[in-house]
Amino acid sequence: MTIYAKDVMSTDFETIHENAPIEDAIDMILNGKVRKTGHKNISLIALDDYGQLAGVISMYDILYHLRPDFLNYNFGAEADAFTWTGQLKGLVAALKGQKVNQLMSQNVMGASVDDHIIVILDKMIKNKYRRLPILENNKPVGVVYISDVYHHIFTSLE
Repeated sequence: MTIYAKDVMSTDFETIHENAPIEDAIDMILNGKVRKTGHKNISLIALDDYGQLAGVISMYDILYHLRPDFLNYNFGAEADAFTWTGQLKGLVAALKGQKVNQLMSQNVMGASVDDHIIVILDKMIKNKYRRLPILENNKPVGVVYISDVYHHIFTSLE
């Protein structure tokens, strides 16, 4: 079986400018498109002023940055050791004052439309990526989602 990125990638992906307010990303992810495989998009491709890949902002990135900074440091503090009553509203308010580029994953690896699916899968598994932008001249032309790779491989074997 010969499958390339262009055979699996979604060209109906959502983008956002890297300087957009994080509230815009939150709303877009909440109302994300459902792909033909039935999976909902939970990430956005962040673009710079030239339409080139700047990074990826995902539901995970947003939730990661919702946590207080002190939980990112390993000094023995555990999240369950604190009383969180009434604090979530304040954490959300602080998060909403930020821009996409402050929370997005940067230095994101991309791939080519002609990369074999095993090359794509290898990059995704080794780096624990759930999505991989497909680029032409550093501009995104598609996104390969790990769930779509799984779906495509195992439904095309039948």
